[in-house]
Amino acid sequence: MDRDLRRAVVVTLGELARSDHWRDRADAGHSLAGFAEMPEAVGLLLGLVLDRGDTFVTRWTTEALLRRKDRAGLSIVASALAVAKDNHADYLHTAIFDVFSIFAHDLDEALRICDEMSGDTDDRVALGARRLHESLAEIDPVLRPA
Repeated sequence: MDRDLRRAVVVTLGELARSDHWRDRADAGHSLAGFAEMPEAVGLLLGLVLDRGDTFVTRWTTEALLRRKDRAGLSIVASALAVAKDNHADYLHTAIFDVFSIFAHDLDEALRICDEMSGDTDDRVALGARRLHESLAEIDPVLRPA
């Protein structure tokens, strides 16, 4: 893995994330989600999840982060849930449902990760993880193991 190239991509996507156009910001969020484990991307992604200009940016970025199905993506969404106002929270919860309502094993893994994150030393992540866990616990997935 070439850290310098990855960092350069995050910097370039960060420029796109600051665009006045919602489509640019949505594309940046969707693409940046692939770099969520990089500290340089976390702040950018959090800003896009809580985008002030267009809730499509919120929804598109959040779904991309959740589809990672890992701690990096879930922790950014949890951080956003900790501070999200009602309108953003609604879009976050819709994305959570859409991503985790199909496969029980994906939902179970997300719940496990949230349990771990609820003890995080970052109070915002811990609070958000508890809120995310509550949202996930309400989901009844379509496909369960036989």
